[in-house]
Amino acid sequence: MGKKVKIGIGICVGLLLAVILVVGGYVVYMQAHFYRIPDHTALAVENNREAVLETGHTYTAVTYNVGFGAYGPDYSFFMDTGEMKDGTKTQGIYGKAVSREDTEKNTSGSVRILNNLNADFILLQEVDEDADRSYHLNQVSCLKESFPDYSSVFVNNFHTAYLLYPFSDPHGAVQAGLLNFSRYKAADAIRRSYPVDDSFITKFTDLDRCFSVMRFPVKDGKELVLVNSHMSAYDEGGKIRVQQLELLNSVMAEEYEAGNYVIVGGDFNHAMGEAVAEGFATEQKFPAWVSVLTSEELADGIRMVRAENELDVPTCRGADIPYIKGVNYTTVVDGFLVSANIRATAENIDADFAYSDHNPVKLTFELMD
Repeated sequence: MGKKVKIGIGICVGLLLAVILVVGGYVVYMQAHFYRIPDHTALAVENNREAVLETGHTYTAVTYNVGFGAYGPDYSFFMDTGEMKDGTKTQGIYGKAVSREDTEKNTSGSVRILNNLNADFILLQEVDEDADRSYHLNQVSCLKESFPDYSSVFVNNFHTAYLLYPFSDPHGAVQAGLLNFSRYKAADAIRRSYPVDDSFITKFTDLDRCFSVMRFPVKDGKELVLVNSHMSAYDEGGKIRVQQLELLNSVMAEEYEAGNYVIVGGDFNHAMGEAVAEGFATEQKFPAWVSVLTSEELADGIRMVRAENELDVPTCRGADIPYIKGVNYTTVVDGFLVSANIRATAENIDADFAYSDHNPVKLTFELMD
């Protein structure tokens, strides 16, 4: 074996060892920073209000996934994939927002929409507290400042060390979660942990899924139990979402059987009924990530509030390509579940995905005697 060959082999071996050390070191780094937040963790209610709910009055609530301020119409996300009807495969490109300015613009736009809706309760998902993907814009603080006359409850459901993927635009480190606002007095709030996929790679990249449970006294001696939920996406076969729905059903059933009023709002990552699963014009094929939530799957005494305009206004767009109305796959995955002792109607708000890959949903409800 010649000297040059030996040198070449030595270089290759050295490079291989360097790669192994780098990859191994990164895995150790991720594992060292990995944790799950315990179930039943108490949550702080900040700026609590004094007004108390009553039966026979009309109230409003809004749910809105603000997409960490990234999803303007031109945005596509690296984890989203799809297929056009002509067979062309599609996949998003960005791992974080396009820029700090874009994040600020989209966050401000979402605030304007929420201000115009003027709801008594606001349930938000994908709100960043400190994250590389949103250029460290503290959306939690920005939103609290925008709604000074509301109480607020924040619950973390995504905490990760620095994610190097995608290599072209790393997602980075993230602290983010659900943010709730209310004009009415809250008794307490807790964090309930959803079952999640804890397989070796997925556990580092998936959210620490959860839902917040807030209790509001009602003058009749009962409580309004208000839940903000964000269920799993990218769940092939829907196995994790089935487990999550079982837990949510058990909580809803227990509270309703105790005589309380129950409202669950949020991003269910399920099409809210079969009618909306394929109910909108699109140039894309039906995507594999869509599961359908039906009324038959809900606990006794719990119903899905179908928006009166559900076939006219979708609430979620596919983010595998930039948004063009009538091209992207769209459906309704956001909305509300309520107990039988609540009279309620809903409206999907047509923001045309201007500031997020979701549109808000507004619930109008009355607690019945």
